[in-house]
Amino acid sequence: MTKPTTVAEYLAALSDEQRETIERLQATIRAAVPRARETFSYRQPGFTLDGRPLAWVAAWKRHYSLYPVNAEQVAALAEPGEEYEAEKGTIRFRAGATVPYELVARIVQARAAAIAAGAR
Repeated sequence: MTKPTTVAEYLAALSDEQRETIERLQATIRAAVPRARETFSYRQPGFTLDGRPLAWVAAWKRHYSLYPVNAEQVAALAEPGEEYEAEKGTIRFRAGATVPYELVARIVQARAAAIAAGAR
């Protein structure tokens, strides 16, 4: 299997369900942080803000991931009942489960605020 070098190649290699979920994650990030710029690095679709890393998304066999995220940040932003697993810089959403897109929006908005605070 050839390793993707663009977002289009990455998306083309996914199943329909995976592609739909990743595209919705991308749309959620775009809507939450409209100034974010799309990128492709670490062999994954991602976004930068003011030249700094904002978020990456990835589809795996059993889950979807959002990077970089820490467990404390997720715990502070999550609503009761949202299903996820957060550790080691990532949050994972089980494949086949409903992805909490509103949580994703809150996370990237918090990351954008942190980037802005660090840029000052």
